[in-house]
Amino acid sequence: MKKGLLALSPLGVFILIYLVTSLIAGDFYKVPITVAFMIASIYAVTVSGGIPLRKRINIYSRGAGTSQMMLMIWIFILAGAFAHTAKMMGAIDATVNLTLTLLPGSMLLAGLFLAACFISLSVGTSVGTIVALTPIAAGIAQQTGTSVPFVTAVVVGGAFFGDNLSFISDTTIVATSTQGCRLSDKFRANAFIVVPAALVILALYLVMGSHIHSPQDVGEVSILKVLPYLMVLLAAVLGMNVMAVLVVGLVLTGIIGILLGSFDIFGWFGYMGEGIVGMGELIIITMMAGGLLELIKHNGGIDFLIERMTRHVKDKRGAELSIAALVSLVDLCTANNTVAIITVGGIAKQVGDRYGVDSRKAASILDTFSCTVQGLIPYGAQLLMAAGLAALNPVSIVPYLYYPMAIGIAALLSILLRYPKRYSL
Repeated sequence: MKKGLLALSPLGVFILIYLVTSLIAGDFYKVPITVAFMIASIYAVTVSGGIPLRKRINIYSRGAGTSQMMLMIWIFILAGAFAHTAKMMGAIDATVNLTLTLLPGSMLLAGLFLAACFISLSVGTSVGTIVALTPIAAGIAQQTGTSVPFVTAVVVGGAFFGDNLSFISDTTIVATSTQGCRLSDKFRANAFIVVPAALVILALYLVMGSHIHSPQDVGEVSILKVLPYLMVLLAAVLGMNVMAVLVVGLVLTGIIGILLGSFDIFGWFGYMGEGIVGMGELIIITMMAGGLLELIKHNGGIDFLIERMTRHVKDKRGAELSIAALVSLVDLCTANNTVAIITVGGIAKQVGDRYGVDSRKAASILDTFSCTVQGLIPYGAQLLMAAGLAALNPVSIVPYLYYPMAIGIAALLSILLRYPKRYSL
């Protein structure tokens, strides 16, 4: 018990230093998130006793430099370069002007949410959707005088719609493979749970957006400047790898920017460099979070969670609740919903089989609760990416993440109220 709590304590230290002190100060910018992670990381290395200090540091470094972490960092680098060169070339302003011209102000929030839902469902990745839409959302917010964190949260929420439901999403594939059910069956069970929540949120955005008015003096719409974003969206919808999508966008912004005289080749290189440097804090946070969570895992924190959460299960409802709690807590500790499902998938299958949980319902619970937590933690890749692209503190986005909250509530109600009936009896 004590060892398990000690293994998890670095996460508590991070929460205490960052969230609690920020709440006391009344300002989430008072304590840099990098400093909170640094202190929590030092603490994690210190309390990981029983092995030489050098080995503890090696474990931390291994977690910070995994192939998955490096892939995320490459995406951050390419996204930073693309977003900044697109901005300096005028792509963001042109895309915002086009959006404001095509959509009435009252439809902007709902339109952004639907666009994020469609793209994420098509490409199966929340990160790719956030990369494509966040700069546009931030620009629309500034042009219409709407809260930038709020409009950014609209895109993030819609991005998790596809992350949760798409046939080609990593979370869907892992959830169905660990529970032994078909993708199409899991999709139907999952849709019964989350689609009503999506419709409620869409209606909410229609109401909340009714007071938004498009500015009268909308700037010039240059289709050529919009082309990089159109190509990025098209490539994403066609299922191209997110890194390849960003490279295509980056090359297009350079070519168009040089042709239009927005910058020369040296200016293009300079803006790429500025964009990459602007992602520095996100890269540091990502690496420190990976190292911290690797130490927690090595010290048995994840195993402790799994053991404690499954010991009191007595019936089907309790089994489903334990599966939900397990994947949520592991996602909280790993900041990766796919890894969380992989980690607890086998245990969830054993618990589900023992108490007669439908495999389609179990897969839906794993996917939906992992997406809920992943969509709300400020140190997850999705919120870090959105915050970086919109120049925000990730915590400032969290209160407006209505869709991740809604699907979490919907999934919990599906367990407590035993629906959909065909998957719950």
